[in-house]
Amino acid sequence: MTATVENSARITPGIPAVLLVGGMGTRLRSVLPSTPKPLAPVGGVPFLELLVTQLRAQGIRRLIMCTGHLSDQIERRFGDGRKWNLTIHYSAETRPLGTAGAIKLAEHLLKDAEDFLVLNGDSFLEMDFHQLIRFHHEHGAVVSMAIRSVPNAARYGSVRTDKLNRIIAFAEKRGIAEPGLISGGVYVFKSSALKRIPDGPASLEVDVFPKLLEEGMFAIPQDGLFIDIGTPEDYARAQTLCRDFSQIAEARSR
Repeated sequence: MTATVENSARITPGIPAVLLVGGMGTRLRSVLPSTPKPLAPVGGVPFLELLVTQLRAQGIRRLIMCTGHLSDQIERRFGDGRKWNLTIHYSAETRPLGTAGAIKLAEHLLKDAEDFLVLNGDSFLEMDFHQLIRFHHEHGAVVSMAIRSVPNAARYGSVRTDKLNRIIAFAEKRGIAEPGLISGGVYVFKSSALKRIPDGPASLEVDVFPKLLEEGMFAIPQDGLFIDIGTPEDYARAQTLCRDFSQIAEARSR
């Protein structure tokens, strides 16, 4: 794996990763009344640290954290990133801007980037980021996303693709307990996509992605571990998943 990461890192030097960590975390207030959702402890460490460590392990050295609710706690925890041998910049919203609005606010930190990664701050997907980046370039996509099959897609919107992995539609949440393909919360954006994001509050799923379908959005399926902490039930499940994954990883290293 090390050789693969080193080789792929040379393909995309300096690509930044934007982490969306500014949400209010309303649904987790019952279990985390005074802690921002990205700092929820999972497997003994803040959830956001799992994402930072994953990015660092794959050679991503520049992070931009789009903060909001209780942003001071996140900045105190991660600082400038030197503990992880990377650089962290912050883009703090003073009012809720949604997923797209937060990225737009950070546009000034992305001026030198031809492409950039985007990660949701409340989900973790075990995957190779550089495989996603190569896929993005090979398809000439404006946005590429990692998608994941889940046994119960009730609380997620689903993604529909054609045989060439081009995204053809997004289906809204149906609230029906059935399998489906969902976004894994990891994307690659071409910098030109920033022009299609309006200033002010906006959602990627509602306000931006439907407009980008004709410009070329593609999805690459992943089957790695997927952890979501969006609700108290999912947060509790994440503890078990992370513990099981740690045990498997430890057994493999022996």
